[in-house]
Amino acid sequence: MPEFTAGDDLTLTATSMAHGGEAIAHADDGRVVFVSGAVPGDTVTATVTKAKKRWARATTTAVQVPSEFRVEATCPAAAAGAGCCDYASIAGENQLPFKRDILIGQLASLAARSGVFEGFDSQQIEDHSLSKTIPSPWRTRVRFGVDSRGRAGVRKLQSNEIVTERCSQVFPDIYDELEKHSYTPGAEVIAVRDSSGSVHVVESARVPRGKRVETIEKVIAGTGAVEQVVGKHRFVFPATAFWQAHEQAPETYAEIIRTWGTGNYDIPVGWDLYGGVGVFVPAIAQAMGEDAKVISVDYSAGANASSQEALSEFNFESVDGRVEAVVDALTQPGLVVLDPPRSGAGAETVQAIAGKQPERIIHIGCDPATLARDLSDWGEAGYRVKKMAIIDAFPNTHHFEVMVELEGAGIPG
Repeated sequence: MPEFTAGDDLTLTATSMAHGGEAIAHADDGRVVFVSGAVPGDTVTATVTKAKKRWARATTTAVQVPSEFRVEATCPAAAAGAGCCDYASIAGENQLPFKRDILIGQLASLAARSGVFEGFDSQQIEDHSLSKTIPSPWRTRVRFGVDSRGRAGVRKLQSNEIVTERCSQVFPDIYDELEKHSYTPGAEVIAVRDSSGSVHVVESARVPRGKRVETIEKVIAGTGAVEQVVGKHRFVFPATAFWQAHEQAPETYAEIIRTWGTGNYDIPVGWDLYGGVGVFVPAIAQAMGEDAKVISVDYSAGANASSQEALSEFNFESVDGRVEAVVDALTQPGLVVLDPPRSGAGAETVQAIAGKQPERIIHIGCDPATLARDLSDWGEAGYRVKKMAIIDAFPNTHHFEVMVELEGAGIPG
């Protein structure tokens, strides 16, 4: 059977979802094909964009037989080509099961050999969806691009081209404010809806993808100082500082940390690594007891300044620095909570934390592949998974987060 090359049209039936938002299909010559725009169960016509010896990539050009899981695209921006809602054609009730399958596949291929799952079964993974209906607005902070005409919008998939149609993730009042103004062409616009209901819109210079935006160049609307409330704690920080995008995520994560972290610790010290403004500090302190000290580490000066006022009732220390640079110098902990960036904590950081022999670790992962690598490193360091939860905090997209509780072998919880 002749092999295909880039530019060829294929008829493919998608069987599952891959990490990253594409569907998986198999060509007649045996190659795995990652198909954008397809849903498991679809039979589609797709144009090959890249062809390798063992795999290929293709883009759906027509749906010949729609899947039972397919719905009409629920995001106007995605329908116009934006990269925001790559699950917008998947029925809401099926999105979390597909994500669960992706997680289990990543864990099986990357982490299982280290022994980190000894005594743990994937059926024990808890499912948490933060949105009751999909689509419904959930995103309280958005980073927009600006086109040559000064219009802000989300970007097209794998492009700098701006889409001005509204994304279904975003609260309408953010767009209402955004559309009142024009912006500096080529700038980055950050728009935030805070706990008070105020909408802040600021401009910043564009930074490489994955890098943190910190400097506000211009305040367009609001004050640029965001107010977020979790429980009884009020945090005030720049609109560019990190905060969870889903409106329910901070309280949901804090409650899981409080529940999983509760115990009697030989060492009454907790670490909050990659801690941002310290939103998890109260949960760590409450889990460990009133005498516990909590050390929160982040390299954002704006975040650390906010935490000092909001968390003054706790025995709390804020450390300004990168985790990998300061962890060796921190007081030995009983409980460690870490929420690393999408790139993961990495072997060096995991080894450094494990070297302090914490009794319990709660690791938050926002990418299943990097989480699996981190869990493999935890396994090599002698830790074992005790609990795991998949959190669908990014409905209508391929993204999700995972929370994992680990304990050292032989260390009582």
